[in-house]
Amino acid sequence: MEKRILIAEDDLDILNLVKDYLKASNYETEYSQNGEEAYTLFQNKSIDLAILDLMLPGVDGFELCRRIRQESNIPIIILSAKKSDSDKILALGLGADDYIVKPFSPRELIARIKSIFRRVDELSDQTSSKDFIEINDLVIDTLGRSVTLQEKRIDLSVKEYDILLFLINHSNQALSREKIFNKVWGYENYGDINTVTVHVRKLREKIEEDPSNPKYIETVWGIGYKFIK
Repeated sequence: MEKRILIAEDDLDILNLVKDYLKASNYETEYSQNGEEAYTLFQNKSIDLAILDLMLPGVDGFELCRRIRQESNIPIIILSAKKSDSDKILALGLGADDYIVKPFSPRELIARIKSIFRRVDELSDQTSSKDFIEINDLVIDTLGRSVTLQEKRIDLSVKEYDILLFLINHSNQALSREKIFNKVWGYENYGDINTVTVHVRKLREKIEEDPSNPKYIETVWGIGYKFIK
């Protein structure tokens, strides 16, 4: 079945460019130049990934990202002219999985999309023999790609879930941020390695009783992170 991708972009030229490249790569598309309309499409269509501009009329990309993440763990890519670190950190904090600054290479965008889908499939295959992973009061449903803590569902973004699963699959091993980035994002030549730090911080806020004194995800100074099992 072909993947269906939602595009929310108010610049018609960019929208048509992205749409054409996605169709040439055999992806189905839904699209809108308005944030509210894009959210309606998300609610009424089966969407596998969303590409969001931040400066949308109606509902801006930050709010649209927040709404989607509240209801789904589909991958979200931000495609924006906003270049500041604060905008990137805010978007990632709201649950975005990737952030691409305009002007951009359409081929790079397609490469990142393929990488996201490939990594999701690979990480799922690694745990296919285990339907559930239980670690103390943390339970991971690998088939449903869901996480519960003390029997309460924890809403994770795709990348937060993938990082957690990768760390668990390599429990008690010190993993560098570079290794986590290359495995979870799947490309070495693009992106900001600090993205890993932002996602781990958000992940800790969701699964740790005291994020400043974590019991699951330890920081290994000078290297990266380690999951304690």
